[in-house]
Amino acid sequence: GCTVKYSGYLGNWNKLFCSNGNSKYPRLMKLGKDITLWGLEIGLLSMTKGEAALFILTPEYAYGQRGCPPSIPPNTTVLFKVEVLDFIDSEECDAFFELTYEQQDTLPLEKVLKVAATEREFGNYFFYKQHFKVAKDRYKRALSILGRSSSSKTEQSQINASKLLLFLNLSLTYLKLERADRALKYGELALEMDQGNAKALFRCGQACLYMREYSKSQDFLVRAQCIQPFNRDIKNELKKLARYYKEYMEMEKEMCCQMFDPLNSYG
Repeated sequence: GCTVKYSGYLGNWNKLFCSNGNSKYPRLMKLGKDITLWGLEIGLLSMTKGEAALFILTPEYAYGQRGCPPSIPPNTTVLFKVEVLDFIDSEECDAFFELTYEQQDTLPLEKVLKVAATEREFGNYFFYKQHFKVAKDRYKRALSILGRSSSSKTEQSQINASKLLLFLNLSLTYLKLERADRALKYGELALEMDQGNAKALFRCGQACLYMREYSKSQDFLVRAQCIQPFNRDIKNELKKLARYYKEYMEMEKEMCCQMFDPLNSYG
């Protein structure tokens, strides 16, 4: 799949007939499915992320002898101005997920890790576009194929490294979805793999703060700060915790006063 900005022109290249240039977040498109012009497919396959190009497509590489009435006349040569914003190779993933679980298990670990990494890339892509639910599903899909265990220490550490990244991604994504309980769960799963992981401790601290579990939040955040003493995000979260806790204590005090005030008024 790829994300591209494109504009198509007719005539002396001054008549715009299609464009997604005004879209802030162009959608991810699949070659051969969403992008079906043969010339454009060939051109895009020759490009890399961040590259811009102009393609002049003769009718046989564009809309053919018939054109595409009313906007494209018959036998028309067109110009496409294209910029590749992102590239993710989804073909291998699609083929992998079409296999049964038994077939997946027979594939070498290298292939499984590659598919998991690509799925994670998709997750990251959707996360940065703020499509958090879709990102969460992609991360979970990647995690679903990393259930195998290996007798080889090297292979097992590769599996664990992939799972750790996904646990951290899921923890953050669930925070964005305001599901602090799930964010905490995945943060703790990350800590089971790496108890000194500052990111995991930080996510757990954030999740506990969201759930108003102030003592647990402080414990996680202080542990994170011990590992990364100069991390600004951790420092800010501890300040936020102190502020929230102070407000909470003041509110508790006020509630107590209100409870006992009526008793005094009848004295």
